[in-house]
Amino acid sequence: MKQFTIPNIYRSSLISAIKNKRKLDDKFKKDFTPTLLDFGSLQIYLARHFGFCYGVENAIEIAFRTIEENPRKRIFLLSEMIHNPQVNADLEDRGVRFLQDTYGKQLIDFDTITKDDIVLIPAFGTTLAIEALLTEKGIPTEKYNTTCPFVEKVWNRSEQIAQKGYSIVIHGKPKHEETRATFSHVSKNTPSVVVNDMKETIELAKYITGEKDAATFETEFKGRFSEGFDITKDLQRFGVVNQTTQLATDTQAISDYLKQVVRQHYQLTDANINERFADTRDTLCYATNDNQTAVTGLLETDADLALVIGGYNSSNTSHLVELCEQKLPTYFIDSYKRIINKDEISHCNWTTKEQLTTKAFLPNKSVVRVLITSGASCPDSMVEKVIEKLVSLYNADNLLESVAARFC
Repeated sequence: MKQFTIPNIYRSSLISAIKNKRKLDDKFKKDFTPTLLDFGSLQIYLARHFGFCYGVENAIEIAFRTIEENPRKRIFLLSEMIHNPQVNADLEDRGVRFLQDTYGKQLIDFDTITKDDIVLIPAFGTTLAIEALLTEKGIPTEKYNTTCPFVEKVWNRSEQIAQKGYSIVIHGKPKHEETRATFSHVSKNTPSVVVNDMKETIELAKYITGEKDAATFETEFKGRFSEGFDITKDLQRFGVVNQTTQLATDTQAISDYLKQVVRQHYQLTDANINERFADTRDTLCYATNDNQTAVTGLLETDADLALVIGGYNSSNTSHLVELCEQKLPTYFIDSYKRIINKDEISHCNWTTKEQLTTKAFLPNKSVVRVLITSGASCPDSMVEKVIEKLVSLYNADNLLESVAARFC
């Protein structure tokens, strides 16, 4: 896989050494057990896979190279480059300005930008309407487009099945940048509708079977279907694609459920199911799969708590929190600074985004076991700082070098 040039501020010699050793020992990625960092009274278990993915490193490389190569130009980002506060703050510190917030609210009017400006398209991609607007202004988009290749893969696969007469059901958060971009690209080629979760999927299926009156569809799914979408015919033949940062198991469950509904409604067999339902399993992102599977392996460890590190508006990170919370106390943090001391941690509720403070989050035990993972937009350097902060709380700083030596 391609190696990217990203600023050293995001790298960690400790984490790089651990990842490289795990890669050498497990070339085919079959071992999802965590890595133990043993500091005596503190034992830290690192997930097998975590941190920056291919798409994130690609976006960061393009963004920082663009800044370096254009010192006298105004540089804008359509919205956050990735959902990580440190990276976005670093870009702002270097003069980059954001045109929209993460939900598409305009922060700087498009009328103020000119053909002499640079506009970076974030890793989530953007809508065809915004691409057209930039092109009309004479602003080149190709060179400064950091859209993740795995997001583009979803678009390309959707176009392929659209050419075969299939409509598309998109599993995604309706307000998320990536979902908005995917919906724009997909609906250009075929009728499309967005579902957020299994609950909505079950309701959508009732229109396929005729259990629900078609007249209520437009109200129930308002703002989430393509222009001209006809619920009476556009779901007679379709496939399911996803926002790449969703839980892979949720996307698969939604796809499996709709496939079964179609099979029963049209009385199809395995041999002819593809007459009505397209196989799109290849649109699931490898990094999302790896990180989520690694958390499953991580949770097989007997531990006291889990720390999940990443931006609070990061979809893929929030799903790692969701998985961990099913088994043990879990704290969602975006910085090592959230760990105040042994008795207090500031963290985020991943569903409400409410900032919480928990006392005595570290148990009073002779040996405390902590699970750690991070989202695909979280720098390894932040993970290292979290480890260092925990180690300092147990006065085990002197052991850091010897523990790190195991992986060199």
